[in-house]
Amino acid sequence: MEPYRIVLDRQVVKTLKKIEKNALHQIIKAIDDLAFKPRPAGVKKLKGELFYRIRVGNYHIIYEIEDKALRILVLAVGHRGGIYKELKRR
Repeated sequence: MEPYRIVLDRQVVKTLKKIEKNALHQIIKAIDDLAFKPRPAGVKKLKGELFYRIRVGNYHIIYEIEDKALRILVLAVGHRGGIYKELKRR
């Protein structure tokens, strides 16, 4: 099976720079793992959306899967309390 290509939204890159190192390593590993298993255990499809969510500690990663293109677009990364407000602002 060919791995998916991971694409990070510009805002995600900015957000990752602000996250503490311990959590950052876990988040980056989880994003990298999506290339080989885009729908890991614990993944949730968001209601009324085409997006998926995984939880890494107190953080959520929101992403879209493009199966035909073998691409994962990471749309948002943030603390579980405010991630959805950030996503709606876009």
